[in-house]
Amino acid sequence: MAATGTKKIVTNRKAFRDYEILERVEAGIELRGTEVKSARNGHVRLDGSFARIDGRQVWLTDARIEPYDHGNQFNHDPVRARRLLLHRNEIRRLTEHAERQGHTLVPLSMYFKRGILKVELGICRGKASRDKRDDMKAKTADREAERAMADHQRQ
Repeated sequence: MAATGTKKIVTNRKAFRDYEILERVEAGIELRGTEVKSARNGHVRLDGSFARIDGRQVWLTDARIEPYDHGNQFNHDPVRARRLLLHRNEIRRLTEHAERQGHTLVPLSMYFKRGILKVELGICRGKASRDKRDDMKAKTADREAERAMADHQRQ
């Protein structure tokens, strides 16, 4: 996502901890006016949210976009289900992954790309607690190795 004109709003760090990400898909999202303004201010939370396929549409549920500060009576419901905009072939492929292989659709991040709000979905498989421990050990070992290299270069 190093493309020009991209501004990251939020990253779902729990998804990277709890799931093994097999594939990433970019989707548009259908929002109301005050939701876009609130997202521009960074008032979005993705932890605990997921995408579900309902017929021929994909919905983002449990994502929280706070009401706009300067909104009025037309402010939105913060946790309403929002439709994700995908091509028919992409929806068909996601349905196959979700039904046949038992994978989950989890939003990984939300960002503006050339002024349009996008959601990065991950086709994920849940990690066992053993896998999480192994990841933590590997990260700790990498961090210690980098620290040792930095100390060696200082001397």
